[in-house]
Parts: sequence; structure tokens; C-alpha cells
Amino acid sequence: MTSSTIQRASSSTCIRNSYHVFLSFRGEDTRKNFTDHLYTTLVAYGLQVFRDDEELEKGGDIASDLSRAIEESKIFIIIFSKNYANSRWCLNELVKIIEQMEEKKSMVLPVFCHVNPSDVRKQSGGYEEAFSNHEADANQEKERIQNWRSALTKAAELSGCHVDDQ
Repeated sequence: MTSSTIQRASSSTCIRNSYHVFLSFRGEDTRKNFTDHLYTTLVAYGLQVFRDDEELEKGGDIASDLSRAIEESKIFIIIFSKNYANSRWCLNELVKIIEQMEEKKSMVLPVFCHVNPSDVRKQSGGYEEAFSNHEADANQEKERIQNWRSALTKAAELSGCHVDDQ
């Protein structure tokens, strides 16, 4: 996301209870490092940013609050990390984000944080292991798993950023 994109988003009027940016991330992987820095920077530019630990109402219905926040967001930054695909919450969130992208032409920026974009796109490497675990869970519907796979593939095919230590 360029600074001109940030400036355009921050200068646009944000309707009540809506967000310029929605951050989708696996908390245990990136909350206290990459996501924290990104959130702080975006807020410093004057953007309304949804991050689950800051914006979810205590005692509220998490699933409906997340769904509403996604519907009310303009830009989505998906931070793919090592354990992103292990989280059913992250994967359900991703499906909703991709629906918003296709229906409302919302901007989606994938960030591959210490993961290979190809592993996300093809569900290989650690992502393959995560899906093996989901498929072994008898409670998971095959259609839901296929929706997760499709959303991962679509998101990973978008132009994004690759963050790595090397």
C-alpha cells in the first residue's frame, strides 16, 4: 500500500462504524510484531483500522461482529503467516473477505509474512498440513474446506508483499 493510497483512504469520509482497513491475521504469529507495527502506522496516518483485539465488543457475538466489520471495511490486508491456515476463524474470515472483494470490488492486499506465497496458493508446506488436520476433523464439512481452499488460492493470486528475514 503506497502512501498516496493511504492519504486517499484517510481523506475519504468514513461512515459511522465503518473502517478504512480490516486486518486479517493469526494472532499468535504476528500480533506482537508485524501486525502491531502495521496497525500503529495506519492509525498514525489517520485511518480507522479494524484489529480484533482493539475493536471487538467485550461479551459480544464474535462471529457476527467480525462479519459486520468485514462488510463495513473498504480495504483488507491479509497477513498470511505460518499458522494462518490452522485457524478456522482466519479461514472463515478470509472467505468473507474474498466475497467482499468479488461483490463490492474491495481492495485486498495479501502480505506473506515468513511464508512462501506458493505454499498459500497451492496449500502446500505448512498449509498442506493444516488442511490435512481440518479434513481429519469429522465436524468439518467438505464444502466449507473447499471454500477455504478457494479463498486461499484467490487471495494468493493477488499482487501483494512478501516479508522475510533474509
